[in-house]
Amino acid sequence: MKHLFYNGKILGQEQLIDRGYVLVDKGVIVEMGEGECTVSPAPDMALTDLKGLYLSPGFIDSHTHGGGGCDYMDGTTEAVVTAARLHLAHGTTTICPTSMASFDEELWAFLDAFQQAKSIKDHMPHLHGIHLEGPYFSPEQAGAQPPQCMTKPFPHHFFSVVERARGSIVRWSSAPEVEGVIPMGDECIRLGILPSMAHTNADYPLIRRAMEHGYHHLTHFYSGMSSLHRVKGYRILGAVEAGYLEDDLYIELIADGIHLPPELLKMILKCKDHDHISLVTDSMRAAGMAEGPSVLGSLKNNYKVIVEDGIAKVPDRQCFAGSVATADRLVRVMNQEAGLSIWEAVKMISQNPAKLLKIFDQTGSIAVGKAADLLIFDENIGIQEVYVDGEQMG
Repeated sequence: MKHLFYNGKILGQEQLIDRGYVLVDKGVIVEMGEGECTVSPAPDMALTDLKGLYLSPGFIDSHTHGGGGCDYMDGTTEAVVTAARLHLAHGTTTICPTSMASFDEELWAFLDAFQQAKSIKDHMPHLHGIHLEGPYFSPEQAGAQPPQCMTKPFPHHFFSVVERARGSIVRWSSAPEVEGVIPMGDECIRLGILPSMAHTNADYPLIRRAMEHGYHHLTHFYSGMSSLHRVKGYRILGAVEAGYLEDDLYIELIADGIHLPPELLKMILKCKDHDHISLVTDSMRAAGMAEGPSVLGSLKNNYKVIVEDGIAKVPDRQCFAGSVATADRLVRVMNQEAGLSIWEAVKMISQNPAKLLKIFDQTGSIAVGKAADLLIFDENIGIQEVYVDGEQMG
């Protein structure tokens, strides 16, 4: 059935269309335009009067650990589906379930659960692929990642993970100073995996060297990475400074307004090309849940946390323990607190990640020939309706 959306603000691929329409047929955008709708309604056509609301491309979250009371590392199909559906309700139509550093038993369970969840299509976002966060990290920048699970990649462990994943890995975050991680970048590129740098103490020269082996992306900018410091009086640049200096480095932001306060978000926007910025939730199981006690990690291996003030904290409240953001919140913060237009904010969680993941020819913007992964929301980014391949999600 054809579906006509009209009389709304269309967040088009190149610009905001203040009043326009979009026609969908068999899950694909087939026509769009500005002003009065030129499409003649047919008896079998669904009609949606947007009434001045926004029609947006669906959000793409390439870094999320869970939500709705589940963590992907729980290692069950139910956990994958529950968390994915929670984020779907908040506008994420394409998602990359993300692991954390773990022992192989838990990693294998997660990889297997993802494969099983891919067959479930009812009320689900696109499960584009897996983002492996770890286990090849620096213990000095472990953050909430368990140091006892960190190891070296080459050659045996890396290839055993790849084999078990059966082609489902699309991102892999590692620390370039760990032995074997730099040549691993070449293998990732060969396999079509986006290699990212994370939980790293690498200095600027090592970051530059890693870039020569395919590492052109920094995971959760500012979190778990080296920055300017002194060694015997000499100032040494780290990963943060590399993110500003290197035009070819892409960065991702946990734009919940807390991990990176609004003033810092504004500074990043002043200093970094907006086409090289993506937004991610990096959410834990407590995303979408009431505030209070929770755990970070799997049900088997975890840390106790307390969720309050829109973020997870360690019990003594001396540091943060994880994000509870959803994608709509990220757009809201970038628009209302960091000063971006809604079109620019949405671009950072639709077009930019789609290009990074090499799926921009299929989704990530409202354009003729692309999948009808669409959202309807208001001025406050309050999600009204969600569509995946043109089908409304209840």
